[in-house]
Amino acid sequence: MVKGDHTYAKVTGNETFNTHNPNGNILYGIEVFIHPDYRGLRLARRMYEYRKELCEKLNLKAIMFGGRIPNYYKYADHMRPKEYIEKVRSRQIYDPVLTFQLSNDFHVRKVMMNYLPNDEESKHCATLLQWDNIYYQPPTTDYVDKKTTVRVGLVQWQMRPYKTLDDVFEQVEFFVDAVSDYKSDFILFPEYFNAPLMAKFNHLGEAQSIRGLAQYTEEIRERFVNLAISYNINIITGSMPLLKEDGALYNVGYLIRRDGSYEMYEKVHVTPDEQKSWGLSGGKMVKTFDTDCARIGVLICYDVEFPELSRIMADQGMQILFVPFLTDTQNGYSRVRVCAQARAIENECFVVIAGSVGNLPRVHNMDIQYAQSGVFTPCDFAFPTDGKRAEATPNTEMILVSDVDLDLLNELHTYGSVRNLRDRRHDLYELRVKKQ
Repeated sequence: MVKGDHTYAKVTGNETFNTHNPNGNILYGIEVFIHPDYRGLRLARRMYEYRKELCEKLNLKAIMFGGRIPNYYKYADHMRPKEYIEKVRSRQIYDPVLTFQLSNDFHVRKVMMNYLPNDEESKHCATLLQWDNIYYQPPTTDYVDKKTTVRVGLVQWQMRPYKTLDDVFEQVEFFVDAVSDYKSDFILFPEYFNAPLMAKFNHLGEAQSIRGLAQYTEEIRERFVNLAISYNINIITGSMPLLKEDGALYNVGYLIRRDGSYEMYEKVHVTPDEQKSWGLSGGKMVKTFDTDCARIGVLICYDVEFPELSRIMADQGMQILFVPFLTDTQNGYSRVRVCAQARAIENECFVVIAGSVGNLPRVHNMDIQYAQSGVFTPCDFAFPTDGKRAEATPNTEMILVSDVDLDLLNELHTYGSVRNLRDRRHDLYELRVKKQ
């Protein structure tokens, strides 16, 4: 019925929905509404994406629905519906409904008349739109594994002068937009990516400058929450200083999920320079986080050089370890990089690192940066022989997008050439977190 001419009343059974066929292979869309208070957050796009995910999950051939063309009345006296649709497709005409639907990979199958008889704006016309599920498989008795590939995006951030938080987030949103365009599940920012804002407090000395920077942390978190929702992506915010109620200053960051929920992580080991110049305190939090596509851990820079932390996370089921870092010299970077690769091997997980490049001549203790961001894997037959899944160009501002397959980790745990997690000698030693 839905492939030919039909009306809204007919396809919905006069809004009783008794036309539903549980054995059908087409998902028919009725309507999507967004409350005015929540418009502008790209929620409609997300709801369309969820429709597609449902179609794929149920192994249906396509999504179809009737769509209004509410701007057609402006052109109806000199343009047929077919010509109007072509001009909308070529961006010569904007239609608030059809333009959105075409941008979400739907195509017009045909024009239907009297779909909504009282739709004067559309001149009683409607488009029959369709999105094809490229993963559709004809019914089979064979078991089909669900897709387990996770796409990660890294930001190799260029340190440059920024006068305001708005200036910083203009660049932040640029990267979030770019990485989300590639349908990434995660985006990782570096440690202290917001350091340029310390220039405003440079006259106060190093210890007070970093505390001045901490004034922005809560607002930064809230801005990231809005971006995670708007761009439908999980954000690891790198790190930033936080002044807690106990009066101590900590290096923290946030996992912000695409539904807007968030959790904090802390740098446990602060470097001698962080203690001497800024008076930072080490955190006490060692935990993993559940997300919609993987269980992850986050270690900030120096923490990745302590294998105990990531091993604790591996025992909690960590699949991907994210490491935001900030290093000024190549030997400092090498410590982070080599240890990150070691963590991938010994914990049978993926490790993703992202750092900053460039220089900040007007910020004390933050003069220069060196980085080469990358994605590292265990070393076995199913992975790259050198354990490098992807690498950025050294000391160049860019994004890096890479896919990691979680199923390969499951195979490694059981069938790997060596099994670092399984072959531990628990009869000789153990690792545990002390109660605080």
